[in-house]
Amino acid sequence: MALTSLDTVATTSQRPIPPSGKDSVPLGVRFVRRIPSALVVIFLAVITAYPLFWMFINSLKSKSDFLNNPSYALPQVWEWGNYGKAWEVANLSTTIVNSLIATIPSLILIVVLGAAAGFALEIMVWKGRGTVLLLFLGGIMIPGQMIVLPLFTAFFNLHITGSLLPLIVIYTASGLPLTVFMMATYFRALPREVFEASTIDGAGMLRSFFLVGLPMARNAIVTVSIVQFFLIWNDLLMALIFAAPRQLNTIQVGLLNFSGDYGATDYGPLFAAICMTVGGILVIYLFLNQRIMAGLAAGAIKG
Repeated sequence: MALTSLDTVATTSQRPIPPSGKDSVPLGVRFVRRIPSALVVIFLAVITAYPLFWMFINSLKSKSDFLNNPSYALPQVWEWGNYGKAWEVANLSTTIVNSLIATIPSLILIVVLGAAAGFALEIMVWKGRGTVLLLFLGGIMIPGQMIVLPLFTAFFNLHITGSLLPLIVIYTASGLPLTVFMMATYFRALPREVFEASTIDGAGMLRSFFLVGLPMARNAIVTVSIVQFFLIWNDLLMALIFAAPRQLNTIQVGLLNFSGDYGATDYGPLFAAICMTVGGILVIYLFLNQRIMAGLAAGAIKG
């Protein structure tokens, strides 16, 4: 059939696809643009890793080498025996066990009681819960140094000063205000419909807490546990007062054994003891790194 003047023919033309912004930039330009961020990453890595390296090289120096040469210089003689001496002087076999005995029960009590209090303050409805939360928040503002003397008097009258029980009580009581506040904030962001559904299904408050609330708050629990663990593990004041006998020393108190009567310090074994204690904490952090990041991210989103 012949085409008339009224007939039209539809034709398609292939338009060139414009290159994307990433592909249009030359490789050399992209490399140059990445240099500032790479330098920032390298700088942060150096300032983070150098103190650990500095501590390690000084743990292998003799006392005269540490005092007569720059602290950043490598050891003239590598004193590996400092680690054995540090283990004996700091009594690490005992102090590590004492720190674990004081930390683990305190941490369990803080997490369980803090999560239960946060659940009761935000999920359960009862009169006066706002006032109770304010009282917990008031506990954060009380410095521990103010209550040392009353605590020592109370523990002495209870005849429990010769054990680690006072430390467990103190760590639990001092860690609860912050934990209750964090857990209450997290439970506030959870949907109430989930707990209402569990109640309709016949679950009581205890069952809703253990089977619904705790699994949903596991990221917050991990975050709170890590924060409280480091606060308890690094405590010196309370451990020095209530665990002064050598058989009750925690790690932080044991490190004081390297200081002599006149302030003389054996730096090599001291840094060796610090390396061994810090190394254990770093290993724990490497294993829990992903859980820590997940807990922080969840808290930032739901905060």
